[in-house]
Amino acid sequence: MELSNQVVLRPRFRLELNEDPEKLLVAFKSAGKSSESFVTSRVDDHVFIRFPKEKQHFWSPQLHLEIYKIEDQPTVLKGLYGPSPTVWTLFMFLHFVVGSLFIGASIWVYTNIRLERPSTWPILAMGTLFVLWFVLYFSGRLGRKVGKEEMRSLQHFMYEVLIPN
Repeated sequence: MELSNQVVLRPRFRLELNEDPEKLLVAFKSAGKSSESFVTSRVDDHVFIRFPKEKQHFWSPQLHLEIYKIEDQPTVLKGLYGPSPTVWTLFMFLHFVVGSLFIGASIWVYTNIRLERPSTWPILAMGTLFVLWFVLYFSGRLGRKVGKEEMRSLQHFMYEVLIPN
C-alpha cells in the first residue's frame, strides 16, 4: 500500500482473499498472542493491531481490519490505519470546536456589518480560527508522517499473518 500525498489522514485499503474469514480471524488472534512487538484484539469480524503500551507514543498508529464474506464472493479484508480512538476523538472534537467558533465569528462579523459597527475584532477572530484550523490539519499530517514507519511495520505484520512462510 502506497501512502500517497493525498488529503487523507487515515489511509484505507481493501483486499480480496480466498481464505475463510474465521480462519483469518483466528490466525490474527494467535499471531498477536505469540508476538512481542504487536498486540491484537478481536471483536466479532474486527481485528485491531496496535503496539504494546510501552512502545506507543502520542501519534502511534493502529491498524483496524474488518474481515467478512458475503455468500459466494471472496473474503473481503478492509483495513484502516489511524491513531488510537482517544487521540482521534480529541482531534475531531478540536476540529468541531474550531469550526463552531468560526461559524459564530462569521455571524458576529455579519451582525456588525449590518449594524454598521466596527468589525475588526470579529474578523481577527475569524482569521485566528482559520489559522488554528490549518495548524490542526498540519499537525495531523505531521502525526501521520511520524507514524509512517510504524504503519509499515503494522502492514508487514498483517502480511506475515496473511501469507505465512
